[in-house]
Amino acid sequence: MYTEINKNVTRYVSFNEDELSIFNQLLKHRSIAKRKLMLRAGETCNFEGFVVKGCLRKYYLDENGNEVIIQFAVEDNWISDIASFADQQPGNLFIETLEESEILYLNHQAKEELLARVPRFERFYRKLVERNISVLHNRLHFSISKTAQEKYIDFLEHYPTIPQRVAQHYIASYLGMSAEFLSKVRKKMIKD
Repeated sequence: MYTEINKNVTRYVSFNEDELSIFNQLLKHRSIAKRKLMLRAGETCNFEGFVVKGCLRKYYLDENGNEVIIQFAVEDNWISDIASFADQQPGNLFIETLEESEILYLNHQAKEELLARVPRFERFYRKLVERNISVLHNRLHFSISKTAQEKYIDFLEHYPTIPQRVAQHYIASYLGMSAEFLSKVRKKMIKD
């Protein structure tokens, strides 16, 4: 059960078997049905989850009550409300399963114990946060400087399996456009 998460963490930092064993002992496993909210705005996030199976989305509601998706997480990805989790304060994000999913996760107490017992995991989490900041930076850059077609092409390059797994309106939300406009973009790409 821990093979994939151990591969994921050792991409960034080398850990010995004892360190990985401590990590694995602190992890909890959860199976979640499709379309279940794991976190609601106003709640405090108490998990940093690694997706073993499934597809999840993280989103917020804008001032008009529209959903704005900020992350899709599929196998071999992490998901959490990092700010809420770190500060142990209520956040403004929702996390929902789009497919039947399984995650391995650490709650706040287990993560603190892990960092105390295996300090090298501080480096792993720093690398993970740096990677997330880089992804958000690139996404912001694309949303400002690229055309709708370029945004969609970039999305397909980075998330090739998502279009087969989620409804088009979710992809449109992630890209910051209406489903109708995304449909026009896709038709134009097929025509060209």
